Amino acid sequence: QVQLVESGGGLVQPGGSLRLSCAASGFAFSAYAMNWYRQVPGKERELVAGITGFGEVTNYADSVKGRFTISRDNAKNTVYLQMNSLKPEDTAVYLCNRPSRGGPAYDYWGQGTQVTVSA
Repeated sequence: QVQLVESGGGLVQPGGSLRLSCAASGFAFSAYAMNWYRQVPGKERELVAGITGFGEVTNYADSVKGRFTISRDNAKNTVYLQMNSLKPEDTAVYLCNRPSRGGPAYDYWGQGTQVTVSA
């Protein structure tokens, strides 16, 4: 079955960096685009970044452009999110997402990893 396992979250000071990883299994990894979302209690889940199957196209939320970089290693079935120049407003649970061809209701999600940016 499809599994997505995030890691790499933690507490970091403003201006610091973190790299999140999402290890995927149970499907043909390179056949799917992958996304990172983030969730703050009381707010809508936000798409942070996405990457196509072979990494040829990436997209970012305006709020993270120039600071975050999404990448993938298809040999390791892993997608990454490098986060630099972190701000307190980046504090959230970050979730790995594999879109489903059946529509959003059938998307796959990881359990999430907490990122806290605070002095």
